[in-house]
Amino acid sequence: MGDSCKRGGSSGGTTTRLLREAAEDGGDSEWKSERPREPWKGEYVKSIVFGGLDAIITCFALISSINASTRSSVDVLVLGFSNLVADAISMGFGDFVSASSEQDVIIEERRVTEWDVMNQRDKEQTELVKYYQALGMDYNDATMVVNIFTKYNDILVDQRMVADKGMLPSDQEVKPWKNGLVTFASFMLFGSTPLLSFIILIPFTDSETVKFISACLVSALALALLGMAKARIASQNIMFSVALTLCSGAIAGLAAYLVGWLLKHVAGLEG
Repeated sequence: MGDSCKRGGSSGGTTTRLLREAAEDGGDSEWKSERPREPWKGEYVKSIVFGGLDAIITCFALISSINASTRSSVDVLVLGFSNLVADAISMGFGDFVSASSEQDVIIEERRVTEWDVMNQRDKEQTELVKYYQALGMDYNDATMVVNIFTKYNDILVDQRMVADKGMLPSDQEVKPWKNGLVTFASFMLFGSTPLLSFIILIPFTDSETVKFISACLVSALALALLGMAKARIASQNIMFSVALTLCSGAIAGLAAYLVGWLLKHVAGLEG
């Protein structure tokens, strides 16, 4: 233990010396003095943001293809909302099934690991020591840590789950049906934004071009806002995240518009 403290003290002194030397050489800009910004946290934040992004891009792409081939607000609204509901149900159910399956797999793998720990304890302890050594821990320290864990079966099983299978313990607070419901609601809410311009402008103009341009602007605004939220979740640069989100939406919309235009003007298909 004393040797470990000495090593820690020596390491701390070396780090301090390197920092001082870097500052003297003008390289202090390489060392971050500010604490990194924490990402957004929340049980359903990711489902809301990423489900919303997918919904906006999908719905905007559909509007683009319909506008290029038929240029009818009725077609845009009918096909847009019907497709939105179908995709929202599919996404919500898919999220529910995915979360349920993930929990089931973790629970089953934990049962296997519990059996291994109870019936092959020496082997499991040895493997855990090797795992900590691979992470850079000294053999004696790794052995001491594992010996402490052997007093607590649940902790030992959790550590073996992480080391052997790369799985964290199952979060019993997570409710798969809630994840699915949140994804469905997010998809419906954000996916409907590109259609709002058509609904709002119907009493004021008959120009399909004006309605389509307004849909582009509304979609771009919604994508930019969700891109900012995505940056907060992933701790990314806000400008880069917004630009990437807008670019993905523009590419999807342009591709869908070109397909609709080609089907109408080249293949001769009329809506």
